[in-house]
Order: sequence, then structure tokens, then C-alpha cells
Amino acid sequence: MKELNSILLKLLELMPQPLAETLYMVTAATIFSVLLGTPLGIVTAISEEHHMWPHKNLNRVLNLLINITRSLPFIILMIAVFPLSKLLVGRRIGTTAAIVPLTIAAIPFVARLVENSVKELAWGIIEAALSMGANTRQIIFKVILPEALPSIVSGITMTIINLIGYSAMAGAIGGGGLGDLAIRFGYQGFQEDVLFGTVVVLLLIVQLVQYLGDKIYKRLIK
Repeated sequence: MKELNSILLKLLELMPQPLAETLYMVTAATIFSVLLGTPLGIVTAISEEHHMWPHKNLNRVLNLLINITRSLPFIILMIAVFPLSKLLVGRRIGTTAAIVPLTIAAIPFVARLVENSVKELAWGIIEAALSMGANTRQIIFKVILPEALPSIVSGITMTIINLIGYSAMAGAIGGGGLGDLAIRFGYQGFQEDVLFGTVVVLLLIVQLVQYLGDKIYKRLIK
């Protein structure tokens, strides 16, 4: 019992700052990736041939860009964008610097999920709006986004869960957060209790995100 209390006290002492750093990274990257990835996904969907705004060449370029970015392993991507991180936030490594590669990694993921959500919409809904004289902007904001919102929320939930995993990997190369705690104290410091505690906290965060995402999705469906 004393040993368990000692482990809990150690975790309570070590955990707050890395946990706050992880939440900071994931929250910021989620916001930026949703703001940038959502319009990218919508444009990719509606620019397909036979859709409401067909632009074949643009669609090919966007699909190529999304596929290339998604295919890069996150660790390699994080190292590759060190110069961009330095340019945007003034540092190559650190918690704030890690937001840059996290966002870049998440944008194509969000874009593809949003694209699929838009494609799943019944064409009759869009066709009806077109027949009533709605323009592209009106259809996007008054038809596509409201109708696809439950599916988009489900996709954002998946994105947040992926970002939690990416943020843990970022800790391996100076990104801070729970990943850094697990590496420095758990792995390199041979403190298995810290490593185990970090894994448990990450699992709890993922479960909480999934629970909240499911609740919001069901409410939107109703």
C-alpha cells in the first residue's frame, strides 16, 4: 500500500506539466487543422467531375497533395519541417514548435474525412438547392456543412485521437508532453511506474475524447 501511494505521489508530481503540454499541443493542432482541412476537403469533394463545381486539374492537384502529405511518417515530417517551425514560432523543437508538424500532419487527414463526408450526402439534396438558384457559397454553408456535420464531428474525433498519438511521438524528439515524460523518466530513467502511468493517462484521454465525440455525434443525428 505504501509503495502504491509512493507511485501515485510521484505521478501527481511529474504529470501536471506534461499533461498540460499535451493538451495544449493537441488542442491547438486540432483547431488549426480543422480550420484549414475542412475547406480543403470540401473543395476536393465538389471539384470532382460530375459534382457541383467540377475542376479536373485542381482536383488532381489537391488529391496529390493530400496523398503525399498523408504518406509521410510523422517523425520524418516533424524533422523535415524544422525550418518552418523556426520561421513560424522561432524554435525548431519544443511544445509550441511541435504544433506546426502536428497541424501539417492532421490537415490532410481532416481534408480526406471531410471529403468523404461530403461525398456521402445524397446528391438529391444538393440538386434541389441548385434548382432553387442557390450559388456555390450558399450550398456549402447552408446545405453541405449542416447535412455533413455529424459525420464531420465523427471525423474530428478520430483526428484528435490520432493527434494524441502523434503528440506522444513528438516527445521523442523534444516536443515535450506526455511522450517526453515517458521517454525521459519511463524509458531512459528505467522508471516503469512512470511509463505505465503515462500509458494509462493517454488511454483515459483517448477514451474521454471518444466518449464526448460519440455523445456530440448522437445529439447532432437527433
